[in-house]
Amino acid sequence: MEQIKDNYNGALQKPLNSGFDSKSTTADVINGIDLSGKTAVVTGGYAGIGLETVKALVSAGAKVIVPARDYNKAANNLEGIPNVDIKVMDLMDPASIDAFAVDYLKTAKPLHLLINNAGIMWVPLQRDARGYESQLATNHLGHFQLTARLWPALKKGQGARVVNVSSFGHQISPFNFDDPNFLHRNYETLSAYGQSKTANNLFTVELDHRGKDFNVRSYSLHPGSVNGTDLGRAAPIELFQQMGMFDADGNIFQEVAARLKTVEQGAATSVWCATSPQLNNIGGIYCENADVASLDLGDIEHKYDEPLTLRGVKPYSVDAENAQKLWALSEEMTGLKFAAN
Repeated sequence: MEQIKDNYNGALQKPLNSGFDSKSTTADVINGIDLSGKTAVVTGGYAGIGLETVKALVSAGAKVIVPARDYNKAANNLEGIPNVDIKVMDLMDPASIDAFAVDYLKTAKPLHLLINNAGIMWVPLQRDARGYESQLATNHLGHFQLTARLWPALKKGQGARVVNVSSFGHQISPFNFDDPNFLHRNYETLSAYGQSKTANNLFTVELDHRGKDFNVRSYSLHPGSVNGTDLGRAAPIELFQQMGMFDADGNIFQEVAARLKTVEQGAATSVWCATSPQLNNIGGIYCENADVASLDLGDIEHKYDEPLTLRGVKPYSVDAENAQKLWALSEEMTGLKFAAN
């Protein structure tokens, strides 16, 4: 049996040559996978790559639960898809996270897949009731709490996986342990987003370290630059125009769109991380294009008009000390003890 190791400090960040690439779709990576009898929870599973992820898991036989802040939007978008249950939950509202988890644990059923997919980006400064910055609260702290509360069900899964949808955006910013909530520095929405995505990666590293003894493995990933999601819904059109992506009328340039992934391609890495047997003995890793990403040691040239160059994982976001420090801080900020035992 292959020795199970940690991804502390990126020790396992080496491509597997999985056979998939940036053009692979959810249908490609789910082909031959049987999820009959399995249950998945997909946050944000009613729009963009989350919706596509739900479709793929259902197609392989899984039952999927979609926690949704906007129940009506979720019901509309998921209409006609079998084996899907919608439950109300808001990642900015700790009480609603607890209520969702209690409701699930009452069933006494195992949870096989937890896909922490929901996220916000490019929002103005907003704070939750605790005073926490909204991108950190939604993208990381809410999912940390959800995972902690569902831990008993994940342990029952006998090989459960937790997938945290991160982003190349983690390269924008390391985690600022001195001022994570922008109380003493000017608010920069992209820095806040980058910090929250770095948190996704660090959480994955430490969760896998703690969870693998219970046969719960964890993964984070960059979906790629995807056309047709609503992640940038809060961003002004001018921002996309400044980036050279949109024309004066607010329409995406066709040559730009041609370089972006479809939603089916964007969701492929989430589905691969959740289901691929290639990952049975490895975890804590950051993935992209349905494979394990390489460490970015400053040797990868990134060009924003060439999405395929936006790759690699920064060492600070898989650093062992940072991962342990973030875990402790997340427990403190959420007020819960996540012993993962």
